Amino acid sequence: MILLARTDPDAPKHKGISYFLLDMKSPGISVRPLVNMAGSHDFNEVFFDNVRVPKENLVGEENRGWYIGTTTLDFERSGIATGVTHALAVQEFVEYAREQGNGATGALARDPMLRYELADRAIEAQVEQMLNYQVIGVQARGMVPSNEASIAKLYSTELDQRIAATGLKLLGLYGQLLRDSPHTIMGGRLPSMYLYATTSTIGGGTSEVQRNIIAQRGLGLPRG
Repeated sequence: MILLARTDPDAPKHKGISYFLLDMKSPGISVRPLVNMAGSHDFNEVFFDNVRVPKENLVGEENRGWYIGTTTLDFERSGIATGVTHALAVQEFVEYAREQGNGATGALARDPMLRYELADRAIEAQVEQMLNYQVIGVQARGMVPSNEASIAKLYSTELDQRIAATGLKLLGLYGQLLRDSPHTIMGGRLPSMYLYATTSTIGGGTSEVQRNIIAQRGLGLPRG
């Protein structure tokens, strides 16, 4: 795992932190799984009891690990694959709406404005892919996507929530059925999609953090 540890207690703020690669089999490490509200195990609590990390595991310069850490986050926030996932999800919603048609029980008949909402999601998914192409272009030139990655991440994660909400609206009460129900639609993915979407604007840096990065690194605005 990646370990950011303070190696100079007297250094101010982001200085005095070093970046290490930690062998999870090291003595003194214990892991406790965390199961989220969607019933999935994606994260853990990690406890350290006198764990020793060899100096050979240091990445980069000592006491300058924060800057390597932020670069790592820049690449994590790029989220290039998410744009494809969102486009496919919206396409699946549109196909379902077409299958339902405009009959008395059809989704579009129940909510005529849903047609415009699906169009909005489709356009937004295309915008997201354009932002992803920008990040790809930066990486292809051997550069680190900084504010570009934050723009893509901010847009993508907030779109993630809008897509999930549109999906639930489209499916109605069927959207609440879990995978093990015989009456599920779209494999019962919508409940977990919606629950996971609530975390999208937190993981990898909150939307507020991304807006600060965009303002400072991208627009050159001063700190508030």
